Amino acid sequence: MTRSLIFLCLFSVFGGAFFPGRSEADVFVYKDKQGVLTFTNVPTHQGFRRVIRETNGNFEPLSSANGYENLIQSASERHSLDSDLIRAVIRAESNFNSTARSNKGAMGLMQLMPDTARLHNVINAYDPIDNIEGGVRHLKMLLGRYQGDLRLSLAAYNAGSQAVDRHGGIPPFVETRDYVRRVLQYYDSYRGGGLRTLQQVQRESAR
Repeated sequence: MTRSLIFLCLFSVFGGAFFPGRSEADVFVYKDKQGVLTFTNVPTHQGFRRVIRETNGNFEPLSSANGYENLIQSASERHSLDSDLIRAVIRAESNFNSTARSNKGAMGLMQLMPDTARLHNVINAYDPIDNIEGGVRHLKMLLGRYQGDLRLSLAAYNAGSQAVDRHGGIPPFVETRDYVRRVLQYYDSYRGGGLRTLQQVQRESAR
């Protein structure tokens, strides 16, 4: 059981005592550098992210089976990264399966490798909250490293920055080239079918 679901159980029992008279009592969480979690219904800075929504007395964990939209939107706003891009990466990496594990050891929704998880202070890579936070941070870091070049950033997300730097571009790996193509196709479809990015990647992948 994830921390958010554990807290949901406790909150369902005691929530009314903490927030009497509220028609909505959304719950936010913040994890500090030591991994300590702080829960509140009144976030005091942008580091907090919503994990439970309460409407008309019904409590809903935002990482439940109905999808991960709220977690994606929250991470998107917090890190100024297009939610459609986050969605596309998750689809390509795990097809929204939070328990996915690759034969190389990548874990969860955004398929974080152990070193990547440690780099971004992800304690439980199978927790959708931690996983999306770590994956978005890593993608944002790569976009900064490659000056906003989405293709290089995605290639580095898949094959590692060392491989991209060593080859001076997208490595000549079938898996990586296919990965970049698929993410951009998904990204294109989520954005509503614009053709520019898709045409670019088709031309470049054919080189």
